[in-house]
Amino acid sequence: MAIQDFTAGQILTAAQMDSLQANDYNWTVSTKTGSYTLVAADKGTRVVMNSASATTITVNDSLFSAGDTLFIQNIGAGTCTITAGTATVTTASSLALAQWGGGTLYFTSAGAAIFFSGGGGGAGFDLDFLVVAGGGGSQVGSGSSGGGGAGGLRSSITATGGGGTIESKLKIAKNTLYLVAVGAGGAASSDGSASGFYTIVSAGGGRSGGQTATTANNGGSGGGGGESLGVYGSGGTGTANQGFNGGSASSSPYRMGGGGGAGSAGANGSASGNGGTGVAVSITGSSVTYAGGGGGAAASSAGTGGTGGGGNGGNGGIGTAGSANTGGGAGGSYASAGVAGGSGVVILRWLTADLGTITVGAGLTADATGTDGSYSYKRFTAGSGQVSWA
Repeated sequence: MAIQDFTAGQILTAAQMDSLQANDYNWTVSTKTGSYTLVAADKGTRVVMNSASATTITVNDSLFSAGDTLFIQNIGAGTCTITAGTATVTTASSLALAQWGGGTLYFTSAGAAIFFSGGGGGAGFDLDFLVVAGGGGSQVGSGSSGGGGAGGLRSSITATGGGGTIESKLKIAKNTLYLVAVGAGGAASSDGSASGFYTIVSAGGGRSGGQTATTANNGGSGGGGGESLGVYGSGGTGTANQGFNGGSASSSPYRMGGGGGAGSAGANGSASGNGGTGVAVSITGSSVTYAGGGGGAAASSAGTGGTGGGGNGGNGGIGTAGSANTGGGAGGSYASAGVAGGSGVVILRWLTADLGTITVGAGLTADATGTDGSYSYKRFTAGSGQVSWA
């Protein structure tokens, strides 16, 4: 289904609602038989190449925005290569797709994209997922910074981020390679990095406002606003179904905004400057809270970090970093160095009788496979690489 624009107060027809629902389960497909250059209308669709000869799919800039995705799939005998035209395309695997290969093209900006390689889709076994991106860092400098936004959180079990509806399980085939990428926490003054598995991508948390730019960045959850030279900034915007907005900075009381969390918005400095709360997910059989926003800095009475790894704001000094493998946002700092957001995490869960044993490829750091009743699960804590089941 093509992207539609709706106006306030418009009543949707049954056909429009059916079309919206259908696209959640079966993306609009356009099949190409020769080399092709992506266009803006390809956003949110599945582009299928079917050619016996070698082909290319070219990616140019200024057609897509940060957070846009599309799926590219090759069903032909000829190799299809995803080619950077005027845009930049990076991947941890290969941009050359053999027959039945495919994956998600995720745009981090209008001119840059990441290709997350995964199998060609289709029927398979159910798999639950939790994908949390890296949290945003807080700014460095003589001004005061808000809390970093938490990394975006997407989940198919218990709850998901941004107040959204729990996502559908993925269908996974045996003897097929799927890419896992765990986003790093943003360094001081930087956004967090995206995390992904197969077609699921979570956006990195937005860095806070502060000396360089008082307005915080958008992200999986938005960063909290900061202050510099008497200018007070607003919070960044979170990503729908991943996280919430950051809070704004305040002059009275003098306190910076809290970073947004996966479970709630960051508080304005005029309220408490606390980071937004995270979301509790029980994918391992135990409830763990992820993706809390960082607290805003203040001369005193700084904001506290949101549950789920958010760092505390600094009381007249440096804030606390976000906790590792939670996607927590960094705590804001008062007239001192900024700190980093917490790294993300990817956890996968499947019925042991269905998929059996997982094989983890080079480049990934993962815990030993755990069990919870009839389920097995794997927790990935760093890196990127491919996994498969036999």
